[in-house]
Amino acid sequence: MVAAEPLILVFSALFGAIVGSFLNVVILRLPREDASIVFPASHCPKCEHPLAWYENIPVLSYIVQLGKCRHCKTSISLQYPVVELLMAVLTMALVNQFGLSLVTAGYFLFTAALLVVIFIDIHLQIIPDVISLPGIVLGFLFSFVNPYVGWLDSLIGIVVGGGILYAVAMLYFLWRKQDGMGGGDIKLLAMLGAFLGWQSLPFIVFASSLTGSVVGLLAMSVQKKGGQTRIPFGPFLSLAGIAYMFFSKWIIFYFNLYLQGQWP
Repeated sequence: MVAAEPLILVFSALFGAIVGSFLNVVILRLPREDASIVFPASHCPKCEHPLAWYENIPVLSYIVQLGKCRHCKTSISLQYPVVELLMAVLTMALVNQFGLSLVTAGYFLFTAALLVVIFIDIHLQIIPDVISLPGIVLGFLFSFVNPYVGWLDSLIGIVVGGGILYAVAMLYFLWRKQDGMGGGDIKLLAMLGAFLGWQSLPFIVFASSLTGSVVGLLAMSVQKKGGQTRIPFGPFLSLAGIAYMFFSKWIIFYFNLYLQGQWP
């Protein structure tokens, strides 16, 4: 772990918040075939009034405007400052852990992509191929400069990551005669394997399945739909991947203790 200077951490958080503001645009527009993530400039999603620069300051503008558009007074989704804050904190954590390096740059893109996946999947229950497929390729290329994940580990991660969920999806379909997992989840796990290596997959699959099952049971009790209840799995895979990225040493350490029968 590389501890960064406080001033560097502050600037990294500010940069992360600015990128988070752009990610909000991506989350909103990427799933729409008729929309561009570049044009037009940021505007109110309700009245479509273009935002001035002082209306588009990450987090601060939301607070000053009391979560409302200055022009039509429509409430602005809390998602906007949440995404900006999350990206700010995650960027600061990346710089603190990996320093100002190529590793940080690679995992920064990876983290930004996962945040977009989380919120798009929550809203629409889809994981765009335009994120996961290029992500698989970038993750593999990244492994050639990543001292933590070698190219072979990345390649195995892609094959095994995609293969695990594909096998699970096929077994579920054969058992229940209905789709239980989308192809987007399969590609997402392959992308996680590409960036984090095959060693990450046992933890990611276990942690995401556990948390997904708990949330699924709670959703079933609330929605009263029984087995028809559907929740997106992408957010659980993404959060497990982020957790492994930051805490892989501890995760592997305790996993080895467990295998050796030395769990406290």
